[in-house]
Amino acid sequence: CSSLAGVMLLEVFLVLGTVIIYFLLSKKKEETLPFKKGWWGKGQKPDTEEDKTIWPFKVETTEEELSDLFRRLDQARFTEPLENSCFHYGTNSVYLRKVVSYWKNQFNWKKQVEVLNKYPQFKTKIQGIDIHFVHVKPPRLPEGQSAKPLLMVHGWPGSFYEFYKIIPLLTDPASHGLSDEHIFEVICPSIPGYGFSEAPHKKDFNSISAASIFYELMLRLGFNEFYAQGGDWGWLICTNLAQIAPNHMKGLHLNLASVTNMGFIHLLSILLGRYLPRLFGFRDEDVRRMFPFLEKGLYRILLESGYAHIQATKPDTVGCGLNDSPVGLAAYILEKFSTWTDLEFHNLEDGGLERKFNLDDLLTNIMIYWVSGCIVSSMRFYKENLQKGIGTQKHERLTVQVPTGIASFPNEVMHTPQAWAQKKYTNIVSFHFMPRGGHFAALEEPELLAEDILQFVGKVEKGQLWRKK
Repeated sequence: CSSLAGVMLLEVFLVLGTVIIYFLLSKKKEETLPFKKGWWGKGQKPDTEEDKTIWPFKVETTEEELSDLFRRLDQARFTEPLENSCFHYGTNSVYLRKVVSYWKNQFNWKKQVEVLNKYPQFKTKIQGIDIHFVHVKPPRLPEGQSAKPLLMVHGWPGSFYEFYKIIPLLTDPASHGLSDEHIFEVICPSIPGYGFSEAPHKKDFNSISAASIFYELMLRLGFNEFYAQGGDWGWLICTNLAQIAPNHMKGLHLNLASVTNMGFIHLLSILLGRYLPRLFGFRDEDVRRMFPFLEKGLYRILLESGYAHIQATKPDTVGCGLNDSPVGLAAYILEKFSTWTDLEFHNLEDGGLERKFNLDDLLTNIMIYWVSGCIVSSMRFYKENLQKGIGTQKHERLTVQVPTGIASFPNEVMHTPQAWAQKKYTNIVSFHFMPRGGHFAALEEPELLAEDILQFVGKVEKGQLWRKK
């Protein structure tokens, strides 16, 4: 009997030893995400080496394209909204008529094209598709200082244009009343299938594919170490990039940090966090933004995520209509710029759209979607990322070791407390509750976002934190 117990004890130790060895050996492997070398061009991948040329690009539109647009705007069919419905049913067509009238009679696209072309833009072929990016270097550098490369990634339904107001604050901070201790050269690519980046021609192009392409882009530009910043899809793409190339990313700055892999403690904190905030690491502001959770969490997600369900299942169906109608496209995109800037804006007939933005900026973003014909491919990105289900992919289970800064804006649709973010981003060096602003932070509050990026990079550089990952 004692020999049997001894054998069993030995077996237990062997199993425990195997488990411990497995974890010790696999931990290192699990820390990075494999680089995804895809081919997204048309047809078969050619045997020849990919041309790595980078060529200049300018936004251009023809008179034919503009006359076609105006014909469609003239022939728009509007639906009467319900009385006193404001933006509760989506974009209010009384206000939409005003937007279309402005678009036809006052909006000067040719002038906006000049605005778009004021920053140098380029294209280069990566993994079979043409990648568009804006690349702005500092106009001047103090003696002995070098510019820090910063990759900035947009989301949906935004574009590279979202960063046009923040770029000068980062490339020339001193001229805008900011500290010039750190100066950036900014690289803003268009996600493949968005704006002027070619759309993938094959299925399964997800956030890891985009991160892999942007990693190649940064290396091709000669940047071995760089910072990355993003919100919306930019959050996920930059997060994946930090998981693929942690030794090349010095710091990751996010203005949205969603956690998709929810554990038991997360769920418990939803139930009890309002009553025992300190137990779960919640601050007063977390409690204010999150509770009551049924109203500020669950109902809000249900109310605001219909578009995501459509785009994650049948993007091409609704996309056909949006790609054919500029007014439909505007209605679809403007609704997001209203509600995601401030949920209370749905109580206003004009959706509060001109409280934080001007029509020229809003229509320039819409025109980028219209002239490039990219709305369908931009919506497909939801299907590619969500069709396998939330919480099922490897990158969702992996942590991020790269030094991370989070700017938490109060009007973001869903709030993620630092206590939750910390489980995913294990090296948060800066987490700030921003005083105002919503989802489109770079366009809406460029100064606030720029200041937060500058102070975050200051902390990382001062402590050389990337060397301690």
